Amino acid sequence: MQETDAIRGARREMEVCNACRYCEGFCAVFPAMELRREFTAGDLSYLANLCHNCRGCYYACQYAPPHEWGINVPRSMAQVRAQSYEEYAWPQPLARAFHRNGVAVSLVTALSLAAVIILTTLLAAPDELYAPHPPAVSSFYDVIPLWIMQVVGLLTFIFSLVALGLGAVNFWRDAGPRTPTTARAILRATGDVLTLRNLGGGGHGCNDNSERFSMTRRWLHHAMFYGFFLCFAATCVAFIYHAFLGWPAPYPFISAPVLLGTIGGIALIAGCGGLFAMKLVDDPMPAARNLLGADVALLLLLALAAGTGLALLGLRETVGMGIALAVHLGFILALFLLLPYSKMVHGVYRALALLRAAVERQASDSSR
Repeated sequence: MQETDAIRGARREMEVCNACRYCEGFCAVFPAMELRREFTAGDLSYLANLCHNCRGCYYACQYAPPHEWGINVPRSMAQVRAQSYEEYAWPQPLARAFHRNGVAVSLVTALSLAAVIILTTLLAAPDELYAPHPPAVSSFYDVIPLWIMQVVGLLTFIFSLVALGLGAVNFWRDAGPRTPTTARAILRATGDVLTLRNLGGGGHGCNDNSERFSMTRRWLHHAMFYGFFLCFAATCVAFIYHAFLGWPAPYPFISAPVLLGTIGGIALIAGCGGLFAMKLVDDPMPAARNLLGADVALLLLLALAAGTGLALLGLRETVGMGIALAVHLGFILALFLLLPYSKMVHGVYRALALLRAAVERQASDSSR
């Protein structure tokens, strides 16, 4: 990573924390910090993405504002994380355009919605677009042909996967471990990812907006994390039904795709809504307020993608199905396009940071 004010500020704070070590039991960052005496830009990128923003260190720190040293690890780590999202992303011009920019996220969402709605009105006859749709295997595809859904969906999804993969490679080259990765470390990191253990702070939870401990952020992240993957699982099951079993959509309510999507959509809305509400009452001191716009835009996009999917489920046999389908696909298109350039990438980089932490812990344990 480039040497910037954010990197220099984080390095100064890590050097102070490494001398103090009062917060060593708070989260994964401080044990990882104590394994080094100097901090390269790559090391700081790793530590920043290992940070889960539980904020326990901020409220415990004797050097936090208003102390003249002004140690504010959560804010510094957030700034370095944002820099890592931009520097590791591919291609770079798109990364710079979306960097910390909620307006750009909103613009892409609006353009995606407009494009899908216009395409729908051009392709579908009025008697199909605005007519009631009784249960029928072909009703979705009467509005938008299946091949168009497949081509647009696959192209944007594959692009997102390639961009995320190249970003992950860039992160690993710069901030990954210098020792071999073992199966044991992978299992340990996978457990940390799936349980979101580090959102528990030192065991009592996060300091959400005060010095009080709470597990609220952890549970809301669980709802958003697993809700997203349940929705993705619903899409995968529907693909298997259609491609391999010859069962085209729409599916009855008591079916795997609909149940997975419904439960996932509700959980995703609950998680995003709860996290958005928490941002409104956050203590501004440990937060990086200049990143708020992009964070809120992503939460709203995820919630709207889930919400329009549930609306489509409710309207799929009515005159509103055609427009509901176009609006939902517009939000999904925007989500795919923005995936590699939004805060969603923190899931990839944080998982890799947890893997490096597991590798380092294993190496440290073996050397004792």
